Formats: sequence, C-alpha cells, structure tokens
Amino acid sequence: MKIGVFSILPDVGADPAIVAKHAEDLGFSSYWVPDHIVLPVKYSTPYPGNPGGGADPDYLWKMPDPMIACMRAATATTTLEVGTAVLLVPERNPLHLAKEIASLDSFSGGRFHFGIGAGWNKEECDLFGGDFDHRWTQVREAIEVMKACWIDEESEYHGKYYDYPPVRCFPKPEQRPHPPIYLPSIMFGDDWAKRVFNRIVRYGDGWLPIAENVAQIVDGMNQIKEIAAAAGKEDKHVRVNVLGAEGQWRKRKDIDAFRETGVEQVTVWLNAPDAGGIRSELDQLARDLL
Repeated sequence: MKIGVFSILPDVGADPAIVAKHAEDLGFSSYWVPDHIVLPVKYSTPYPGNPGGGADPDYLWKMPDPMIACMRAATATTTLEVGTAVLLVPERNPLHLAKEIASLDSFSGGRFHFGIGAGWNKEECDLFGGDFDHRWTQVREAIEVMKACWIDEESEYHGKYYDYPPVRCFPKPEQRPHPPIYLPSIMFGDDWAKRVFNRIVRYGDGWLPIAENVAQIVDGMNQIKEIAAAAGKEDKHVRVNVLGAEGQWRKRKDIDAFRETGVEQVTVWLNAPDAGGIRSELDQLARDLL
C-alpha cells in the first residue's frame, strides 16, 4: 500500500519542488494539491469543510494553480506521482484542460492522477460559466470531452454544455487510455452519498474518500462493488486513495488498519506552513509511517 502527502497550500513558501523532492527521497509515493481559481469576496454558500460552522480557512483564498504546482513537483522528481485533490472541472474549458493534463502526464512520464470536483461555492462557479445547480452533469460532459481528446486521433462532441466539430488534440497522455480519474466524497453523516458511487462506476477510475474510520471506507468500497455489479461491470477496478483530513492517519496503527482492506493508498495532509517546517514534518511522518 502506498503513502502519499497532500499539500493544502503549495505556494512559494511551501515550494512544490522542494516538498515533493524531499517526500520522494523519504519514500512517499505521491504528492497531491487542491484547487480554487478565485473566491468571491462575498458568497452565500457555506464551506462544507466546516460542518459545525465558523469562519472559512484563509487557505481557500490563496491556492496556486494546481497544474503548475503538479508540474513543478513532477519536474523535481523522477518516480513520485502527482495529483489533484481535487480540480474544479466546471471552472475550465475541457478542451484546454485535456491538453494541459495530457502535456503534464506526457512530460512526467505518466505520473499524473486526476482527482475531480464540481465545487461547493455557487458564486465562484458562476464566475466561470458553470451551471452550479447541475454541475455534476456538466462535469460528466467535460470528462467525456476530455476522454475523447485523449483517446481519439480526431474527436467531436455535441452535448448540452459543450458542442464542437471534429478537432485534433495533442499530445496524448503517457498513460493509456488516460490518467486515472478519481471522484471525492466526505462522510459527515451516517452513510455515503450513493450518487458519487454511481458516477465512479459510470465514468471514474478511483475514489477519494474522507472518513472517520476504516469501517466507513470498507462500507463504501462494498457499496461501489455492488453498484458496479448491478451495472454489469463486475470486473471494474476502482482505485481507492483515502484522504486524511487535518490530523488524520498519522500513526502506524492507522496505516496498518488499511493494509488488508484493498485500499491502494492513504494520503496524509501536511500541516506545516512552509518548506522548512514541511521537511521536518515529512521526516517525522516517514519515521512513523514508512
């Protein structure tokens, strides 16, 4: 089982090149970053990461571009995988995004993992032309557009949100048919949202869950298998990368509990605010987890 790291603010202070290289040297398998292009100064949508209320964290306003952060990390390393957790798909043109991802995957030798999201902030989504109330339908169309660009020599698409004539999009990604696509979900109540599992079975390759314990993850994995079987996709392999919230999965016993479950990876949230602090944090995590 792999152990990855997640950097919430991969900016100049926590330079992705420095952090990723040190993580690779210690034996970590991957480096993941989040996404917000902008956040409106005033918005009405409550941040879902604060289910109990309270002020939204400052880092939401300060995230660098995830594709540039991933490329900087990939350039500084040779084997470390890089990924988004998660990139907000409705805020991008899928033709442009397909080219960016294929370029990154090609330059990195096939090391990119594509975690996708639809966003939680209506005002932010509106700024970029997203259909917030139907954003996951828009995401599905965008993924269909990107897959066609990655796989076909020529592709065209005629949908509700995207409509274009035959085009050629190059380069193609190193990973064939394309980099793995992960969908996230967060366990706040007593059960997972099955609509996420349906999307994974329909057009995804992996699951990025945040949960309170291992049993919840196992329950979700079993539900995905049941939905896949009902859809006639019994052989579908779904990669599971468990994302740690702040303070989660930082002890050996936590990691060991996942080893027999079929989880492919556990990714730990880095807490330190700068490269020096993160280097020390990575050193301690390596001693505790690897």
